[in-house]
Amino acid sequence: MNINLKTNNFFLLAGPCAAESHDLVLQIAETVSALCAKFNIPYIFKASYKKANRSRVDSFTGVGMEQSLQWIAKAGKTYNIATVTDIHTEAEAAIAAQYVDMLQIPAFLCRQTDLLVAAGNTGKYVNIKKGQFVSAESMSFAVEKVRSTGNENILLTERGTTFGYHDLVVDMRSFPEMKKNNVPTILDVTHSLQKPNQSSGITGGKPELIETLAKAGLAAGADGLFIETHPNPAVALSDGANMLPLHKLENLLEKMCILKEALNKMESI
Repeated sequence: MNINLKTNNFFLLAGPCAAESHDLVLQIAETVSALCAKFNIPYIFKASYKKANRSRVDSFTGVGMEQSLQWIAKAGKTYNIATVTDIHTEAEAAIAAQYVDMLQIPAFLCRQTDLLVAAGNTGKYVNIKKGQFVSAESMSFAVEKVRSTGNENILLTERGTTFGYHDLVVDMRSFPEMKKNNVPTILDVTHSLQKPNQSSGITGGKPELIETLAKAGLAAGADGLFIETHPNPAVALSDGANMLPLHKLENLLEKMCILKEALNKMESI
């Protein structure tokens, strides 16, 4: 599917953290795609088929790669929307590329040369998340690795920088810096509000700051927003502590569209 990222509005990557079930994937895809159509927001449905980076050995990691990818692909076909999922190894790149339109490189893997090259070789869009330990300037090397394959369909995502052991901060200077690579930039709003490395082994979060951070990201120049959402985050099997309740998404998107329109007017002055 053709992904239109050149728009006067921001674009949105959104969905559940993990593909928990067939019904959940389709429910969220249907709801968010309808909202994005209403507000004229280019939409890419996001769900992970596997959560490879978990604190505890008993944490939910997924229901199976092939099953989850089939659900994600069905959501894309059913609602005529683009799709994105994370990959973790070179072998997974070619497999996932058969089902989705965009491959996402997790933050902790943004320096893995073989993984970046494998993703680039699929010809799919590649969204690289900036590691919590990496500067915005050094993400140019990750871009170069994908571009070495001849693939120019690259995006960079800011998702916070480690600040002590249990917190993340977003440096808004990242957006103009990463734009120097001539790629679209995204703010991962919900993951940037995580409170990682809790003694319980379950990541915490500050979802009450989602609107605040989303506003700041667009104002700083982010081209897109990444938001994980769930009908009931309290029972989500992964990252529920920082997800946006699905029923709150419409109000947030409406506000962000108003802000983006105002920002466009400012840029024309």
